Amino acid sequence: MSEKVDLADGFDSFDEQWAPRLAAAPNDHTVKLARIEGAFVWHSHPDSDELFLVRDGRVRIELRDRDDVTLETDQLFVVPAGVEHRPVADGEAEILLFEAADVVNTGDADTDRTSETVPLE
Repeated sequence: MSEKVDLADGFDSFDEQWAPRLAAAPNDHTVKLARIEGAFVWHSHPDSDELFLVRDGRVRIELRDRDDVTLETDQLFVVPAGVEHRPVADGEAEILLFEAADVVNTGDADTDRTSETVPLE
């Protein structure tokens, strides 16, 4: 069953950084909300693309195999499957992630930042 999701309310419902919240699950994919600041870990998702959409702020997607991509509010970028990347936000940013349902936030990197996605409240 589908529920309407208000993005402002969704982002207002949590303060934790790098702890994605599940907003929707169309088919075998997910839409996650996340607050981020600082640098995440280098990782890749061997079998899945990952779409980053910046709702507020500025995010730099560092890529090992090409130039970095800087995203401003209302811009998006797709990291292709298998590409090693690291999102970085110099100030707090609000992002939406669109990815396959079985994707782990740290991909192929097992670190203390690996977390399960929590549903929005």
